[in-house]
Amino acid sequence: MSKVLLMFPGQGSQSVGMASWLLEYPMAADLYERATKIVGWDVLEVCQNGPAERLMQTDVAQPAIFVTSIATWTVLTAHMGWSQEPKTQEIGHECAPIMLGHSLGDYSALVACGHLSFEDGLAVVTRRSRAMWECGERQAGGMVAVLGLEDEIVRHICGRVSEVWPANYNSPRQVVVSGSREGLTRLAELVGGMTGARLVPLKVSGAFHSPLVAAATSEVAAALDEVPLHEATIGAFFSTTELQLLQARKIHSAMVAQLTSPVQFSQALAYLRSTVCAAVEVGPGKVLAGLVKRIDRSLPVYSTNSEETLQTVRDTLRRDRGMTT
Repeated sequence: MSKVLLMFPGQGSQSVGMASWLLEYPMAADLYERATKIVGWDVLEVCQNGPAERLMQTDVAQPAIFVTSIATWTVLTAHMGWSQEPKTQEIGHECAPIMLGHSLGDYSALVACGHLSFEDGLAVVTRRSRAMWECGERQAGGMVAVLGLEDEIVRHICGRVSEVWPANYNSPRQVVVSGSREGLTRLAELVGGMTGARLVPLKVSGAFHSPLVAAATSEVAAALDEVPLHEATIGAFFSTTELQLLQARKIHSAMVAQLTSPVQFSQALAYLRSTVCAAVEVGPGKVLAGLVKRIDRSLPVYSTNSEETLQTVRDTLRRDRGMTT
Protein backbone atom coordinates (compact mmCIF):
# COMPACT_ATOMS: atom_id res chain seq x y z
CA MET A 1 0.00 0.00 0.00
CA SER A 2 1.31 3.44 -0.92
CA LYS A 3 2.09 5.88 1.84
CA VAL A 4 1.60 9.59 2.33
CA LEU A 5 4.72 11.71 2.74
CA LEU A 6 4.18 14.42 5.36
CA MET A 7 6.70 17.28 5.10
CA PHE A 8 7.39 19.91 7.76
CA PRO A 9 8.94 23.25 6.72
CA GLY A 10 11.98 25.02 8.07
CA GLN A 11 13.13 28.58 8.64
CA GLY A 12 12.05 30.91 5.85
CA SER A 13 8.44 29.66 5.74
CA GLN A 14 7.24 32.17 8.33
CA SER A 15 4.97 35.11 7.54
CA VAL A 16 3.08 37.63 9.64
CA GLY A 17 -0.49 36.40 10.15
CA MET A 18 0.32 32.74 9.56
CA ALA A 19 -1.71 31.59 12.58
CA SER A 20 -4.96 33.35 11.63
CA TRP A 21 -6.87 30.44 10.15
CA LEU A 22 -5.83 28.06 12.93
CA LEU A 23 -7.37 30.09 15.75
CA GLU A 24 -10.84 28.80 14.96
CA TYR A 25 -9.68 25.48 16.38
CA PRO A 26 -9.41 25.44 20.20
CA MET A 27 -6.80 22.67 20.06
CA ALA A 28 -4.52 24.92 17.98
CA ALA A 29 -5.11 28.05 20.07
CA ASP A 30 -4.20 26.02 23.17
CA LEU A 31 -0.81 25.14 21.67
CA TYR A 32 0.06 28.81 21.24
CA GLU A 33 -0.84 29.47 24.88
CA ARG A 34 1.29 26.56 26.08
CA ALA A 35 4.16 27.67 23.85
CA THR A 36 4.19 31.18 25.34
CA LYS A 37 4.76 29.74 28.81
CA ILE A 38 7.74 27.74 27.54
CA VAL A 39 9.57 30.36 25.46
CA GLY A 40 8.80 33.41 27.60
CA TRP A 41 7.35 35.62 24.85
CA ASP A 42 3.92 35.79 23.23
CA VAL A 43 4.22 33.36 20.32
CA LEU A 44 0.74 34.02 18.94
CA GLU A 45 1.20 37.80 19.05
CA VAL A 46 4.42 37.60 17.05
CA CYS A 47 2.95 35.11 14.57
CA GLN A 48 -0.05 37.34 14.04
CA ASN A 49 1.35 40.85 14.20
CA GLY A 50 5.11 40.55 13.85
CA PRO A 51 6.72 42.88 13.12
CA ALA A 52 8.20 41.01 10.16
CA GLU A 53 11.74 41.97 11.19
CA ARG A 54 11.32 40.23 14.53
CA LEU A 55 9.67 37.18 13.01
CA MET A 56 12.71 36.79 10.75
CA GLN A 57 15.13 36.53 13.70
CA THR A 58 16.43 32.98 14.02
CA ASP A 59 15.62 32.72 17.74
CA VAL A 60 12.04 33.84 17.05
CA ALA A 61 11.35 32.34 13.64
CA GLN A 62 12.21 28.78 14.57
CA PRO A 63 9.90 28.46 17.62
CA ALA A 64 7.14 30.31 15.74
CA ILE A 65 7.31 27.99 12.72
CA PHE A 66 7.54 24.92 14.95
CA VAL A 67 4.43 25.85 16.95
CA THR A 68 2.47 26.74 13.80
CA SER A 69 3.47 23.46 12.16
CA ILE A 70 2.37 21.40 15.16
CA ALA A 71 -0.87 23.39 15.42
CA THR A 72 -1.52 22.57 11.76
CA TRP A 73 -0.63 18.93 12.36
CA THR A 74 -3.01 18.74 15.32
CA VAL A 75 -5.88 20.07 13.22
CA LEU A 76 -5.00 17.72 10.34
CA THR A 77 -4.96 14.66 12.60
CA ALA A 78 -8.37 15.60 13.94
CA HIS A 79 -9.68 15.64 10.36
CA MET A 80 -7.94 12.47 9.24
CA GLY A 81 -8.04 10.30 12.36
CA TRP A 82 -4.31 9.65 12.34
CA SER A 83 -4.26 10.15 16.11
CA GLN A 84 -6.15 6.88 16.37
CA GLU A 85 -3.25 4.90 14.89
CA PRO A 86 -1.98 1.93 16.94
CA LYS A 87 0.38 3.06 19.69
CA THR A 88 3.15 0.61 18.80
CA GLN A 89 3.61 0.81 15.05
CA GLU A 90 6.68 -0.80 13.62
CA ILE A 91 8.85 1.59 11.65
CA GLY A 92 8.19 -0.24 8.40
CA HIS A 93 4.42 -0.60 8.83
CA GLU A 94 2.93 -0.59 5.33
CA CYS A 95 0.17 1.90 6.21
CA ALA A 96 2.25 4.28 8.31
CA PRO A 97 2.82 7.79 6.92
CA ILE A 98 6.41 8.84 6.42
CA MET A 99 7.36 12.16 7.98
CA LEU A 100 10.35 14.32 7.24
CA GLY A 101 11.41 17.88 7.86
CA HIS A 102 13.58 20.48 6.23
CA SER A 103 16.17 21.46 8.88
CA LEU A 104 14.07 22.91 11.74
CA GLY A 105 11.16 20.90 10.35
CA ASP A 106 12.83 17.73 11.61
CA TYR A 107 11.69 18.65 15.11
CA SER A 108 8.10 19.14 13.96
CA ALA A 109 8.27 15.74 12.28
CA LEU A 110 9.66 14.15 15.45
CA VAL A 111 6.76 15.52 17.49
CA ALA A 112 4.22 14.43 14.87
CA CYS A 113 5.64 10.89 14.98
CA GLY A 114 5.53 10.84 18.78
CA HIS A 115 9.30 10.66 19.27
CA LEU A 116 9.12 13.94 21.24
CA SER A 117 6.34 15.63 23.17
CA PHE A 118 5.27 19.11 22.05
CA GLU A 119 6.72 20.72 25.18
CA ASP A 120 10.04 18.88 24.92
CA GLY A 121 10.32 19.55 21.21
CA LEU A 122 9.73 23.27 21.72
CA ALA A 123 12.26 23.38 24.56
CA VAL A 124 14.93 21.89 22.29
CA VAL A 125 13.99 24.13 19.36
CA THR A 126 14.20 27.21 21.57
CA ARG A 127 17.70 26.36 22.75
CA ARG A 128 18.75 25.33 19.24
CA SER A 129 17.57 28.60 17.70
CA ARG A 130 19.36 30.72 20.30
CA ALA A 131 22.58 28.75 19.88
CA MET A 132 22.43 29.13 16.10
CA TRP A 133 21.75 32.85 16.38
CA GLU A 134 24.71 33.23 18.74
CA CYS A 135 26.98 31.49 16.23
CA GLY A 136 26.05 34.09 13.65
CA GLU A 137 26.78 36.87 16.12
CA ARG A 138 30.24 35.49 16.90
CA GLN A 139 31.26 34.73 13.32
CA ALA A 140 29.61 36.55 10.46
CA GLY A 141 28.40 34.30 7.69
CA GLY A 142 25.45 33.70 5.46
CA MET A 143 23.71 31.53 2.88
CA VAL A 144 23.07 31.95 -0.84
CA ALA A 145 20.98 29.89 -3.22
CA VAL A 146 22.90 28.85 -6.33
CA LEU A 147 20.43 28.49 -9.19
CA GLY A 148 20.96 26.98 -12.60
CA LEU A 149 23.86 24.65 -11.86
CA GLU A 150 23.98 20.89 -11.31
CA ASP A 151 24.72 19.64 -7.78
CA GLU A 152 28.11 18.24 -8.76
CA ILE A 153 29.23 21.55 -10.26
CA VAL A 154 28.25 23.41 -7.09
CA ARG A 155 30.15 20.87 -4.98
CA HIS A 156 33.19 21.32 -7.22
CA ILE A 157 33.08 25.10 -6.89
CA CYS A 158 32.75 24.85 -3.12
CA GLY A 159 35.80 22.62 -3.10
CA ARG A 160 37.80 25.41 -4.73
CA VAL A 161 36.79 28.08 -2.20
CA SER A 162 37.71 28.13 1.46
CA GLU A 163 34.94 28.43 4.06
CA VAL A 164 31.96 27.58 1.81
CA TRP A 165 29.92 24.36 1.88
CA PRO A 166 26.76 22.98 0.21
CA ALA A 167 24.05 23.31 2.86
CA ASN A 168 20.71 22.46 1.23
CA TYR A 169 20.11 20.31 -1.83
CA ASN A 170 16.61 21.63 -2.45
CA SER A 171 15.77 20.64 -6.01
CA PRO A 172 17.48 20.15 -9.37
CA ARG A 173 19.65 23.20 -10.09
CA GLN A 174 18.95 24.76 -6.71
CA VAL A 175 21.63 24.28 -4.06
CA VAL A 176 21.98 26.54 -1.04
CA VAL A 177 25.57 27.25 0.01
CA SER A 178 26.70 28.39 3.46
CA GLY A 179 29.90 30.19 4.23
CA SER A 180 31.84 33.11 5.61
CA ARG A 181 31.36 36.52 4.04
CA GLU A 182 34.74 36.28 2.35
CA GLY A 183 34.02 32.79 1.08
CA LEU A 184 30.62 33.75 -0.33
CA THR A 185 32.16 36.77 -2.05
CA ARG A 186 34.68 34.51 -3.76
CA LEU A 187 31.90 32.06 -4.66
CA ALA A 188 29.95 34.89 -6.29
CA GLU A 189 33.01 35.80 -8.38
CA LEU A 190 33.30 32.24 -9.69
CA VAL A 191 29.60 31.68 -10.32
CA GLY A 192 29.03 35.13 -11.79
CA GLY A 193 30.75 34.25 -15.03
CA MET A 194 28.94 30.95 -15.58
CA THR A 195 26.18 30.80 -18.19
CA GLY A 196 22.69 30.32 -16.76
CA ALA A 197 23.79 30.60 -13.13
CA ARG A 198 22.69 33.16 -10.58
CA LEU A 199 22.90 33.70 -6.84
CA VAL A 200 20.09 34.65 -4.47
CA PRO A 201 21.19 35.69 -0.95
CA LEU A 202 19.02 34.32 1.86
CA LYS A 203 17.87 36.45 4.78
CA VAL A 204 19.36 34.37 7.60
CA SER A 205 21.62 35.22 10.51
CA GLY A 206 24.36 32.67 9.94
CA ALA A 207 25.96 29.95 7.85
CA PHE A 208 23.62 27.15 8.87
CA HIS A 209 24.35 23.49 8.11
CA SER A 210 28.06 24.16 7.93
CA PRO A 211 31.08 23.94 10.26
CA LEU A 212 30.59 27.64 11.07
CA VAL A 213 27.74 26.71 13.43
CA ALA A 214 29.59 23.82 15.07
CA ALA A 215 29.64 25.74 18.36
CA ALA A 216 25.87 25.19 18.62
CA THR A 217 26.17 21.39 18.68
CA SER A 218 27.04 21.17 22.38
CA GLU A 219 23.94 23.17 23.32
CA VAL A 220 21.67 21.03 21.13
CA ALA A 221 23.22 17.85 22.51
CA ALA A 222 22.66 19.09 26.07
CA ALA A 223 19.06 20.01 25.27
CA LEU A 224 18.38 16.57 23.80
CA ASP A 225 20.00 14.94 26.82
CA GLU A 226 17.29 16.48 29.00
CA VAL A 227 14.27 15.14 27.10
CA PRO A 228 13.05 11.57 26.59
CA LEU A 229 13.00 10.21 23.04
CA HIS A 230 10.16 7.73 22.54
CA GLU A 231 9.49 5.20 19.83
CA ALA A 232 7.15 6.44 17.11
CA THR A 233 3.42 6.17 17.74
CA ILE A 234 2.32 7.41 14.31
CA GLY A 235 4.27 6.72 11.15
CA ALA A 236 8.02 6.84 10.73
CA PHE A 237 10.63 9.61 10.75
CA PHE A 238 12.92 9.97 7.74
CA SER A 239 16.06 12.07 8.17
CA THR A 240 16.94 14.32 5.24
CA THR A 241 20.53 14.54 6.46
CA GLU A 242 21.03 10.83 7.17
CA LEU A 243 18.82 9.70 4.25
CA GLN A 244 17.24 6.89 6.22
CA LEU A 245 14.37 6.04 8.53
CA LEU A 246 15.44 6.52 12.12
CA GLN A 247 14.34 4.81 15.29
CA ALA A 248 14.49 6.53 18.65
CA ARG A 249 17.97 5.36 19.61
CA LYS A 250 19.55 7.09 16.59
CA ILE A 251 17.71 10.41 16.78
CA HIS A 252 19.95 12.16 19.33
CA SER A 253 23.15 11.79 17.32
CA ALA A 254 21.39 12.57 14.03
CA MET A 255 19.92 15.82 15.34
CA VAL A 256 23.30 16.96 16.63
CA ALA A 257 25.01 16.10 13.34
CA GLN A 258 22.19 17.81 11.45
CA LEU A 259 23.41 21.25 12.51
CA THR A 260 26.59 21.00 10.45
CA SER A 261 25.39 18.56 7.74
CA PRO A 262 23.63 19.41 4.48
CA VAL A 263 19.88 18.97 4.11
CA GLN A 264 19.40 16.50 1.25
CA PHE A 265 15.76 17.21 0.47
CA SER A 266 15.97 16.40 -3.24
CA GLN A 267 17.77 13.12 -2.56
CA ALA A 268 15.28 12.20 0.17
CA LEU A 269 12.35 12.59 -2.20
CA ALA A 270 14.07 10.46 -4.82
CA TYR A 271 14.81 7.79 -2.20
CA LEU A 272 11.18 7.64 -1.02
CA ARG A 273 9.39 8.21 -4.33
CA SER A 274 8.60 4.55 -5.06
CA THR A 275 6.81 4.14 -1.72
CA VAL A 276 4.67 7.31 -1.62
CA CYS A 277 1.65 8.36 -3.62
CA ALA A 278 1.22 11.92 -2.37
CA ALA A 279 3.08 14.58 -0.39
CA VAL A 280 1.54 17.02 2.08
CA GLU A 281 3.34 20.05 3.49
CA VAL A 282 2.21 20.48 7.09
CA GLY A 283 2.77 24.01 8.36
CA PRO A 284 3.07 27.61 7.18
CA GLY A 285 3.88 28.56 3.62
CA LYS A 286 4.33 26.31 0.61
CA VAL A 287 8.10 26.24 0.13
CA LEU A 288 8.42 22.45 0.27
CA ALA A 289 5.41 21.91 -1.99
CA GLY A 290 7.10 24.15 -4.53
CA LEU A 291 10.31 22.14 -4.31
CA VAL A 292 8.44 18.87 -4.83
CA LYS A 293 6.86 20.25 -8.01
CA ARG A 294 10.32 21.07 -9.34
CA ILE A 295 11.69 17.66 -8.41
CA ASP A 296 8.87 15.39 -9.59
CA ARG A 297 5.72 16.76 -11.22
CA SER A 298 4.14 13.30 -11.22
CA LEU A 299 3.78 13.28 -7.44
CA PRO A 300 0.60 14.98 -6.16
CA VAL A 301 1.54 17.56 -3.55
CA TYR A 302 -0.59 19.69 -1.23
CA SER A 303 -0.12 22.52 1.24
CA THR A 304 -1.98 23.06 4.52
CA ASN A 305 -1.53 26.77 5.12
CA SER A 306 -5.21 27.76 5.10
CA GLU A 307 -8.65 26.33 5.82
CA GLU A 308 -9.22 25.87 2.10
CA THR A 309 -6.01 23.92 1.51
CA LEU A 310 -6.63 21.79 4.60
CA GLN A 311 -10.08 20.85 3.33
CA THR A 312 -8.59 19.93 -0.05
CA VAL A 313 -6.11 17.62 1.63
CA ARG A 314 -8.79 16.04 3.79
CA ASP A 315 -11.17 15.45 0.89
CA THR A 316 -8.46 14.13 -1.43
CA LEU A 317 -6.95 11.71 1.05
CA ARG A 318 -10.33 10.41 2.16
CA ARG A 319 -11.42 9.88 -1.44
CA ASP A 320 -8.48 7.65 -2.23
CA ARG A 321 -8.36 4.81 0.29
CA GLY A 322 -4.82 4.00 -0.76
CA MET A 323 -3.73 7.41 0.54
CA THR A 324 -5.52 7.41 3.90
CA THR A 325 -2.98 6.12 6.33
